Amino acid sequence: MMSPRLFHQEQSMIDQSTLNTSPQPTITIEDDRTGMSVATLKRAFLDNLFYLQGIDRSQATLYDYYVALAYTIRDRLLHRFIKTVATYKQEKVKVVCYLSAEFLMGRHLGNNLINLGLYDKIDQVMKEFDLDLNEIIEQEPDPGLGNGGLGRLAACFLDSLASLEVPAIGYGIRYEFGIFHQRIQDGWQVEVPDNWLRFGNPWEIPRADESVEVKLGGHTEIIHNEKNQPKVVWIPERTILAIPYDTPVPGYQTNTVNPLRLWKAEASEEFNFEAFNSGLYDRAVAEKMDAETISKVLYPNDNTPAGRELRLAQQYFFVSASLQDLIRIHLRTHPNLDTFYELTAIQLNDTHPAVAIAELMRLFVDRYDYDWDKAWDITQKTFAYTNHTLMPEALERWSVDLFAKLLPRHLEIIYEINHRFLTGLQTWFPNDEALVESLSLIEENHGKKIRMANLACVGSHAINGVAALHTELLKKDTLRDFAKLWPQKFFNKTNGVTPRRWILLSNPELSALVTEKIGDGWLKNLDEMRQIEKFVDDPEFCRRWREIKQNNKRNLAAYLLKYRNVQIDVNSLFDVQVKRIHEYKRQHLAALEIIHLYNRIKQNPHAEIVPRTFIFGGKAAPGYFMAKLIIKLINAVGEVVNNDPDVRGRLKVVFVSNFNVSLGQRIYPAADLSEQISTAGKEASGTGNMKFAMNGALTIGTLDGANIEIREEAGPENFFLFGLTAEQVYAMKENGYHPHTYYDNNFDLKAVIDRIAHGYFSPGNPNLFHPIVESLLHHDPYMLLADYQAYVGCQDEVSKAYADQDRWTKMSILNSARMGKFSSDRTIREYCKEIWDVPPVKISLDEYHPEYADL
Repeated sequence: MMSPRLFHQEQSMIDQSTLNTSPQPTITIEDDRTGMSVATLKRAFLDNLFYLQGIDRSQATLYDYYVALAYTIRDRLLHRFIKTVATYKQEKVKVVCYLSAEFLMGRHLGNNLINLGLYDKIDQVMKEFDLDLNEIIEQEPDPGLGNGGLGRLAACFLDSLASLEVPAIGYGIRYEFGIFHQRIQDGWQVEVPDNWLRFGNPWEIPRADESVEVKLGGHTEIIHNEKNQPKVVWIPERTILAIPYDTPVPGYQTNTVNPLRLWKAEASEEFNFEAFNSGLYDRAVAEKMDAETISKVLYPNDNTPAGRELRLAQQYFFVSASLQDLIRIHLRTHPNLDTFYELTAIQLNDTHPAVAIAELMRLFVDRYDYDWDKAWDITQKTFAYTNHTLMPEALERWSVDLFAKLLPRHLEIIYEINHRFLTGLQTWFPNDEALVESLSLIEENHGKKIRMANLACVGSHAINGVAALHTELLKKDTLRDFAKLWPQKFFNKTNGVTPRRWILLSNPELSALVTEKIGDGWLKNLDEMRQIEKFVDDPEFCRRWREIKQNNKRNLAAYLLKYRNVQIDVNSLFDVQVKRIHEYKRQHLAALEIIHLYNRIKQNPHAEIVPRTFIFGGKAAPGYFMAKLIIKLINAVGEVVNNDPDVRGRLKVVFVSNFNVSLGQRIYPAADLSEQISTAGKEASGTGNMKFAMNGALTIGTLDGANIEIREEAGPENFFLFGLTAEQVYAMKENGYHPHTYYDNNFDLKAVIDRIAHGYFSPGNPNLFHPIVESLLHHDPYMLLADYQAYVGCQDEVSKAYADQDRWTKMSILNSARMGKFSSDRTIREYCKEIWDVPPVKISLDEYHPEYADL
C-alpha cells in the first residue's frame, strides 16, 4: 500500500518551492505547552509536524499539515476532556448515555476550531505559514459512520449536550469501513469501501486497558449456587474483545468535553500458534478475521442469513460492551448497582440498540445476582426509547432461530419478560386476544420473530417520537396499543440540529451578518435569530443577504467544477434534494417534474421558464433495487436534458455522488429551494429540512414530519405546500387507491410517464425503467400520481416567487429568523427536563493540574 506521505504528495496542491523559500515566522517559546496564543500555536504546530509526522516543511504535504494541526487542536481538548471526566467522577453526577448504531460526526477539525474559539487564530497561524486553512480542512476524511438523519441527529445531540454542559457519553461502533463510498458509473450507483482509517485517525484515543469481553453463541446450562439455588450459566461458543476508542466532543464556549466511545472488535486470541506451526496458516488467523468482521462495515447487506446474523452480532456487541463499561464506571464510586438508574440515563436511538434491555437484565440477574423484580425495576427506570419510523416494515424483527443461535441466554430472558408482561396484560384485559397478540414481544405469524420495538417499549420508562405529527401517528397507529396501555410513557421531542456546524461553520458570511446586527447570543440561543426580522424591509440588509446567498452558490459551483467536473449556472434557481434515496422520500416525483418541464420546452422551445439547476444527492442501500433504479433514472434524465440544445441552459440536472456531512455544509447554504416531498405520514421528522431553512432556503413540501412545524414557525405564506395530508393518504388507501386513473385522466402526466415507458431516457434498453413505471401505474404505494398535479402547480408558484427577488429575499430572511425551535439545544433541554432528569454540570479549569489527576 502506498504510504500516506507518498499518497498525499501526489495530491498536494502546494508549490513546494514557494514553501522552501518563504521566510519562517518568528516563534516565541511559552511555558504553557497547550496555550492559546498565536506564538504557542505556531510552536505546537511545527513540533507536531516534526515529532509526530517525522518530517519538516520542505517535504510536508497538505495531509502532513492536517495531521500536525489536528494533534495541535486535540492537545488543547485533552485538558478539558480529562477535567470533564474527573469532575463527573468526583461529583458522582448523573450521566446521559446515548446508544446509537450511527454517529455521522463529519469532519472534526473545523468544528473543534469553532467550539474552542480558535478558528480565527488558527487561520492567522496558517496564513503566516503561507498555508490555506480551508485546504487543510479538506484533507480530513469524512467518515461515513451513519446513513443519514439518524447518525447526523446523534452527532448534533452530542454537540448540544456538551454545549449545554450536560454530562454525557455517546456509545457506538468504530466501523473500519463506513456505509460505503458512492461512485456514479454510467448513471448507476457503485459502492466501494469507505476506508476512512487508511492513514489513522488523530482525533481518537485508544483505551486498550478498558477493553471488555462480549460473548456470542453457545448454549445455557442450569447450575446450583452455594445456597443450592438454581442459576443459569451461559456457555458461549466464542468471545470477542471490545476495544474502546474515545473521541473528545467539545461544547461551544464551554469547558465541557464529553467522550464519544466507539468499540472495535478483536479476537480474544488473535493468533493460533499451534495451527501456524502445523502449516494451517489460514486457521492461525481465522479467529482474528472472524472477530474483526463485527466492526468491519456499517450496515452489512442483510439480504442473506449471514448478513442478518452479522447485523444482530454488531448490535449486541456494542450494547454489551457499553453496558459493561457503564456498570464498571458506576461501581468505581458506588458499592452496588441499586442506584444505577439514578446516575445513568440510557437513550436507545431507534431499535438497533434495543437488545440492551435484555442484556442489562442478564448482567443484573446472572452476573450480579439480583432477583428478577428488582433487576426489572432498575432496567425500566434506566432506559428510554426514541422511535424514528412510522413504517411497520422498518421496525426490526429478528427470527427466534437466529437469537437462539447467537444469543441463547437473551432469548430466554426475552421469553421471560414477555411471559410476565402478557400475564399481567391478561389480568388487566381478560379475553382481549387481539391486544395480547399486538403487544407480545414475539410475533407468531410466518415464523416466530422478536419484535424489537415492542421490547423497547416494554423495557423503557419513556417513548418518544421526533416530530409532532410523528408522535401523534405513533400513538394512533404504529404503537397504538402501547399508547393506550401507557399513555404517560409517550412524549414528543421534535428533532433539532446544531447551529454551530450548520450555520456558523457552514455559512460564515451569513453568521457574520447576523452577529453584526444582533450580537452572537443566537449561537447558544437560536430563538434570538428572531431579531433579524426587523431588517426584513431594510434594502441594504436584503441586498447583503442576497449577495451572501449568491456567494454561497458561487462557492458550490466552484467546488463542483473543481472536484466533480460539473458546471452549473449560479444565476439559476438551485432546487435541491439531498437525503437517503428511498421511494417514500420520492426523489422520482422530482424527476417527473423535470420531465414535465422538459416536455414544455420541447413543445415550445421559446417557453418562458425560470432557469433551474436540480441538485440531487444521497445513497441507496446496496440491496435496495428500486432506490438504485431511481438514481439511474435521475442520471438518465439529466443526460438527455443537459445535452438537448432546445433547453439552452434553462434546466440542468446534477446528481452529486457520495453525499456526506462535508458536502452538506456546502450545499445547504447554497440552496434556494429545499425539496421535502415525502408522502405525508411516512417521514418521522427530517433534519435536512431544518438545515436548509436555517440557511435561508425556502421549502416546497408536504405536511409530513417536521415540515408541519417548520411551516408553522416560518409562516404558511413562506412555505410552498402541496399534496395529500396523512389523513387523506390513509383514507384513500382504505377506500382503494387506483393510480392508473390519474394517468388516464391527466394528459401531462401521461406524457411524462410515457417518455419513461417508451425508453426515451434509456435508448437501446427501452424496458430499463419498466419496474418504476409498473410500480407507479399499478401500485404507487407512496402516492406519487395522486400528488403529481399539486406538485407541478406548486412548482409554478415557486417560479413566480423566485422571479420577484425582493419577495423571495424577504421569505428567505423570515425562514432563517424563525427556525429557533429547531436547534438541537432546545431538543436536548426537553430530554433533560422531561425524560432524563439530568442537570448541567459546570467544568472549572481553575487550579487544575493534569499530572495529579486521579482517574
